[in-house]
Amino acid sequence: MSNARDDDDNDDDWDDGIDSQDDDLSDELTIPCPSCRREIFEDSPRCPYCERYLSEEDRTWPSQPAWIVATALVCLAAILWWMLRGS
Repeated sequence: MSNARDDDDNDDDWDDGIDSQDDDLSDELTIPCPSCRREIFEDSPRCPYCERYLSEEDRTWPSQPAWIVATALVCLAAILWWMLRGS
């Protein structure tokens, strides 16, 4: 009978380990995503489901390559010069 008692003690230890892991996971706060309404972690910068940023300050804006900006400025200067020369 002592073997059966030892098995019961081991089962209790195993259950305690599972419960403590569940408690660790439940400590993380979740909120609904403003876009898709799925539950996500509160400290996430983006929703893993719809991939939208939760706040504008977390959003990264893609920078324009320098050649696009330079080309736009040259075109604007050429148009301005053409308009002023024609007057």
